[in-house]
Amino acid sequence: METHNQSPSGAGTDRTASHTMRVALYVRVSTHDQNCELQLRELKAHADHEQWQIADIYKDILSGATVRRPGLVRLLADAKARKFDCILCWKLDRFGRSLVDCLTNIQRLESWGVRFIAVTQGLDTDQKNPASRFLLHVLGAAAEFERSLIAERIHAGRIRYQQDFENGRVGVTVHSRSGRNLAPHRPKKIFDRHHVVELRAQGLSIRQIAKTLGLGLGTVSRTLQVHGIG
Repeated sequence: METHNQSPSGAGTDRTASHTMRVALYVRVSTHDQNCELQLRELKAHADHEQWQIADIYKDILSGATVRRPGLVRLLADAKARKFDCILCWKLDRFGRSLVDCLTNIQRLESWGVRFIAVTQGLDTDQKNPASRFLLHVLGAAAEFERSLIAERIHAGRIRYQQDFENGRVGVTVHSRSGRNLAPHRPKKIFDRHHVVELRAQGLSIRQIAKTLGLGLGTVSRTLQVHGIG
């Protein structure tokens, strides 16, 4: 994480607020597409044009073998703590792995009073921007559609696995994703994984998180490992 300290005399004031707008820059790149400097250049140019103060820069570099995003986890924790007023991101797909993921995070930011801008796409959650507000509603509908498709695929997969198990194919010609080839059971409990991350960022132990959300210790531990948190 990089920190930029700017003196009041060197930063302008936000055109819509009486105080200097503090912004966080978030960039995400893959190991095979090191495009970090391009993203940062455009984000810094946008902040400079608006005369906003850069509070922090958060980075995630992802490989094909991991989905851990420690930079995003820190960003959301700092957003909840109101360490800045706005987040600048290059494109929406840099902010989340799916449309549902993006919209979930944006909704959290709104509840914390933190503005979000995807600078190259004109997406801005500012209440004074009716076009962007309309776009967010459209994206929300698309995210709901994506959720339905995911749920439908999961349901179909469970039915197919149960049929394969009953017909003796599991462990012979068909194998479960985990490789354990267990008998089909009731669907796993659906829970908000980002809520687990948030509670951990607030200092709760794995046992406390499990008790708060009604989850198993292993489920909480695996969720935090996926996000690169111990």
